[in-house]
Amino acid sequence: MERMIVITRKALTWILYPAIFVLSVSSSTTAQTAPAPLTTGEAVSAALSNNATLKIASLEEQAAASRYKETEAVFLPQVGISYSAITTNNPLNAFGFKLQQKTIEQADFDPAKLDHPGATPDFMTSLDIRQPLINLDRLYQRKGAYAAMEVYRLKTRRTSEEVVFQTRKAYLQLQLANRSQKVMENALATALALYHYTSDRVGQGMLSRSDALNAQVQVSTMESRLADTRSQVRDASDYLGLLMGRPSGLIYSVDGSPGDDSTTDVYPATATASGEALIPGNRADLAAMRKAVEGSDWMLRSSKMSALPRVNAFGSYQFNDSRFPGFGAGAWLAGIRLSWDLFKGNSIRNRNATLSLEKQQLSEEYALYKKQSIIELNSTLRKLTDAQFRIGQQRAAVAAAKESYRILHDRYEQGLSGSTDILLAQTQLSQQQLALSQAVFDQEVIRAYLEFLTSTSAK
Repeated sequence: MERMIVITRKALTWILYPAIFVLSVSSSTTAQTAPAPLTTGEAVSAALSNNATLKIASLEEQAAASRYKETEAVFLPQVGISYSAITTNNPLNAFGFKLQQKTIEQADFDPAKLDHPGATPDFMTSLDIRQPLINLDRLYQRKGAYAAMEVYRLKTRRTSEEVVFQTRKAYLQLQLANRSQKVMENALATALALYHYTSDRVGQGMLSRSDALNAQVQVSTMESRLADTRSQVRDASDYLGLLMGRPSGLIYSVDGSPGDDSTTDVYPATATASGEALIPGNRADLAAMRKAVEGSDWMLRSSKMSALPRVNAFGSYQFNDSRFPGFGAGAWLAGIRLSWDLFKGNSIRNRNATLSLEKQQLSEEYALYKKQSIIELNSTLRKLTDAQFRIGQQRAAVAAAKESYRILHDRYEQGLSGSTDILLAQTQLSQQQLALSQAVFDQEVIRAYLEFLTSTSAK
């Protein structure tokens, strides 16, 4: 009867210690900081609204749009106003000032006065207008500026897609960290229960002190690993907060965790498809590179057109007076100017050659980038297949490790196996559980990356 009571107490110890440990961990975590609940959709929405990288890309896009608006000068007039106060005793200028002021008198034709005029002032107000008419080079520059604006718009679009991917990946990393923490908490609870159970049997003379020391080492090891996983949770929360534009130090409570059945459904059977067939032609980064090639073509045409004549209109209205502020006599001037740069030291020819080479370079870079994208997509599809295979293997390994631990646990209670065996079985079980979570995490990240690689959001 006495032995039966001892066994019952030991059994209660195996049951109560994990429960007490879990409750103590839960209460201490709540006392420190209550994690902020966060869903994947909320994280992505916050990142799209507050991510710093995306804000920078948006500012670059706005700057490109502003540069494009600058090219409206090819159509719109340029208007300027100026005011000048001049005095001179130059005979020609002095007589011209009086003509413009409409103050010529008979006495002003005296040869002595014409040859030796005194200081003659002139206060002139001028309103100048220049209207572009035919400037083919600037028209093509405008088209090139529009292409550059489109490049930055597509770049912003691709940046937003990358931010979404990085946010989803960070969310999965936090799920993985939470799952790892739970595994280590359970492992530590089991190690503590095993330690106390072993210590009791050592006190009864049924086990040696080395068994208790082995169990104590296992507890210390699990405590250290649990501390590491808690740091991983904080690190993952900080990185997710950075992507969402939030301050560091907050810990987030996320939905699910890698290793749960809800997160391990098989990706649709596209892993056997060809990357060349799956990669969209209107993916934002590919479309941006095509626009860059188009923009370089417009700039080449602009350079060629700069060798052609330009036609522009001009006009002005002036007020001249001998006294300040100078609004006495008014006169206007209007005309059309045709200008043609016949030779500029071969600069146009050499510039055309440079732009042609730059366009060819961009075309080659686009072709290479597309090939690399296809290779990357094919590689990702293969990684998805490998990840799905690893998940199946790890699930089987976890089941085997659980069964092995159960058998050794029963044998240990019966005194048929040593503490080393059961400690190794416990370590193996926690390692296989962590490996399963890692395999599922890899699969989910690959799935998110596949969506990123096959995005068709460019418009």
